[in-house]
Amino acid sequence: MSTPVVMCIGMAGSGKTTFMQRLNSHLRANDLPPYVINLDPAVLNVPFGTNIDIRDSVNYKEVMKQYNLGPNGSIITSLNLFATKIDQILGIVEKRASDVDHVLIDTPGQIECFIWSASGAILLDAFASALPTVIAYIVDTPRTTSPATFMSNMLYACSILYKTKLPMIIVFNKTDVQDSSFAVDWMTDFESFQTALKDLDDEDNNPEGGSGYMNSLMNSMSLVLEEFYRHLDVVSVSAYTGAGMDDFLEAVERKVEEYNTDYKAELERVLKKREEDREKKRQKDLSKLLKDMGIKDSPNESASGSSSKDIKDSAVTISDAEEEDEEEEDEDEFAEQFINPPEAEGILEPDYEDDEEEKD
Repeated sequence: MSTPVVMCIGMAGSGKTTFMQRLNSHLRANDLPPYVINLDPAVLNVPFGTNIDIRDSVNYKEVMKQYNLGPNGSIITSLNLFATKIDQILGIVEKRASDVDHVLIDTPGQIECFIWSASGAILLDAFASALPTVIAYIVDTPRTTSPATFMSNMLYACSILYKTKLPMIIVFNKTDVQDSSFAVDWMTDFESFQTALKDLDDEDNNPEGGSGYMNSLMNSMSLVLEEFYRHLDVVSVSAYTGAGMDDFLEAVERKVEEYNTDYKAELERVLKKREEDREKKRQKDLSKLLKDMGIKDSPNESASGSSSKDIKDSAVTISDAEEEDEEEEDEDEFAEQFINPPEAEGILEPDYEDDEEEKD
């Protein structure tokens, strides 16, 4: 089985980094040391050893200073700069994947900076195309006891699922403070959630009995999300005590199977369609070129001493060369203007080396 990538995502304060620390410790205690990557450029201290750390490559404070950005803008720009090294990062991870059982990735607490940015999509797609990738959406259980907060969390999880199209596990964290059974009931029993809404409405002395705008909206949303819940694995854990870590690893194994049966097949279909579209474009460009040159597109034509196939291959090569030249010019212009201008010296550190050793 291929090494799974666990991408930890969640709201600020949900306990992502603490969960990563506990999961890392749990795997090492079972002689299964993972490969750990930190993608949060603004964190001061990481409470676990990392193999790859974005802070070694991008200076978050220098980005903020040189580009005159705020905290969120600096995080997005740092991720953009780091994404330019994704081929090196992926190459290192693929080489080490055969020696580890899990790849753990911690993401920024500002969830929108990662999920909805172009660099976040590049990083996610790159890992998902190379290794089985699972999204672990961390939920702060004590702050989800309110039906409105619970519904907001589930809608956010739904948006992430349909944005990434990757297998997802809902992880109710901090169960040592608040048991998550109420949330599991709300996800599996629609009537239980309706009862919670009605009880909340009665406490507020609302004579409408749950027919207010907000309760009506949440009732409708719970019906919409009922199908969404069926495709999720739900796990209750405590990053503080370590409870539920084995259940989480079992859920990861189930999601890896889902990745291989659903996502991988969809990825292969998309790549095949992209290749077919590219071939159609080449054929169209070839026909246009032959027409402009006054050459009939016939296999019997050999006036120039070469077959039509040779002409076709030459034309395709010319077309490809022109496209490559244009792409190289665009990349050079981007690199000069954005990645490492003279005034941004010290922001982007040297490339990663293949022989990079694990940090303690």
